[in-house]
This record gives sequence, C-alpha cells and structure tokens, in this order.
Amino acid sequence: MRALPVIGLVLGLLLFVLLILWQGIGDLFDLLLTSGWELLALPIVWAPCLLAAAYSWRMLFPKQHTPEFWPILKALWIGRAINTLLPVASIGGEIAKARLITLWGTSGVDTSASVLVDKTVQAMAVAVWAFAGTLLLIHLALDDELAIAAMLGITVLAGGLLGFILVQHAGMVGFMASAVGKFVSTGGWEEITNNAREVDTIVREIYSDYRCVIISTLWRTFGLVLQTSEVWLACYLLGFPISIIEALMLKSLTSTISDIAFFIPNAYGVQEGGYVMLGALLGMTPDIALAVSLATSIRELVVDIPGLLVWQHFESKLLLNKKN
Repeated sequence: MRALPVIGLVLGLLLFVLLILWQGIGDLFDLLLTSGWELLALPIVWAPCLLAAAYSWRMLFPKQHTPEFWPILKALWIGRAINTLLPVASIGGEIAKARLITLWGTSGVDTSASVLVDKTVQAMAVAVWAFAGTLLLIHLALDDELAIAAMLGITVLAGGLLGFILVQHAGMVGFMASAVGKFVSTGGWEEITNNAREVDTIVREIYSDYRCVIISTLWRTFGLVLQTSEVWLACYLLGFPISIIEALMLKSLTSTISDIAFFIPNAYGVQEGGYVMLGALLGMTPDIALAVSLATSIRELVVDIPGLLVWQHFESKLLLNKKN
C-alpha cells in the first residue's frame, strides 16, 4: 500500500509530461506568459473555498470541544498542502491536520472522530458536485454517453459512501484496533483499543446530529462551487471566455476525475487529461485546455508550498523543544 502513492506519482508525472510534450512546451508557456501577471489572481479567487472547508470541518466537532476557527483553518491549509504535494494517497494530510489540532489543545478522540466524519463529508460533497456537473452536461447537450457513464459512477460512489457510513456506525475504528491487538503483545494496546471505541461513540454522536452533518456537507459543496471562479477567470485570461454554466460543468467533472485518482499526488496528468477531454466538448483546443489546467495549478506555488514550509517549521520547532 505504501508503494501505491509513489507508483501513482510516477505514472501521473509521466502522463503529465507526455501531454505537455504533445502540445509543445514552448507554445504552452507562451500562452501562459501572454496572459501576464493577471494569472496570479487565480489563487485569490480560489481562497474562499478554503474558508468554506474550514467552516465545514469545525461543525463536526462535539459542541463542548469545538476549536477556534483560526487553528482549524491553519490545520486544514497544512493538511491540504500535504495531500496535494506529497505521495500520501490523500490520507497523510488528514493525519497531519488531526495531529496539529490535538497538539493545539483539542482531545485526540474528538479530533480523530471529526476527521473521520469530515472525510466522509468531503466524499458526499464530491458526489453532490459531480451530480450537479453531470446535470449541467445534460443541460448543455454535449455528450449523452459521458453523462450516462458519470451517472453510473455517481451511483457507485453513493453506494460506497453508504457502506462506509454504515461500517462507521458499526464501530469500525474499535474493530480495527481490536483486530490489530490480537497480534500485538506490547503493553498499552488495551488503552488504544478503549480510545478507539470512544472514537466510534463520538462518530455516532456526530452523525446523530443530522442538521450539522447536512450543513457541513453544504459548506463543503459551496466551497467546491466557489472554485468555479478560478476556472472561469483562467479561461477568460487565456483568451477563451466561457459562461459560468460551462465553467461549473468543467470544474465539477474535472475535480471529480481528479478526486477519483486520489492515489496520484495532485492528480498529476489525470487533471490535465480531464481538462483536455471535457474542454473539447466546449470547443477548447488541447493547448488551451492544458494551459487552463496549468494556470489553476499556480495556487500550488502560492498556497500549498507555503503550507508545507509552515508545517516543517512547526514540526522542527517541536522537535527542538523536545530535545531541550
């Protein structure tokens, strides 16, 4: 399993490079450079979706142990940077953000439960987002066969989500801890198992508050919708203006394709292929589609790399304090 993200990274980068070479590196960068410094506005119009995600996650903590908004936002930013730039199969960032919130004073069991439910909420938001994009695809009458395939995929995703929620209700974390405990002879595992069962209890409590879970999912979905502005502006700056409806369809379906390829860091190659395939339905040439994908990746330089640096600074400082 550890090798899967690395293999995904290699294959994704290979596909990414092949797509770039196919269209010509020089032509693509000329297209980006022609648009000028205005492309730096893309991370700014994207930023509100991070705020929406932070509001969403904060709603999934037990009411009496809810952290302040700023630590939630900071941990979410760092976790997103890790998931985007490192080969961690979109799990490492979740672990890192849970660790940070715990170090900043929130109970470990409360944080673990909230992260588990938050991951489910993320998946539910993606399903809603994909469904909306598919409806727009049907509305625009661009590709009926693709729309049918997308609907089938969403149905499978919904079934998987339902199963995941059911196993959480059944006590997934405690069961896994107990199963591992049968093969572990070291002391202290009983306490770990008890904590795991407590996580299961809190998870069930969170799910029992239907209103909070629904509103949290709506916040997550709203954050995804806000990302449309990034694609719309990128297309405009690159000289291929599209409507908001077209931008919604393009962003929702390319994002869904990227999320499915979670084992590939930042969906390298997959995202670009998605833009080429779906952009063609809007009359977008491959070079424009690749340029849009690359332009939206500017946020990795502006948002995600600083997130990794802040995380490394925090962990280094923590290590030095322990040594002293």
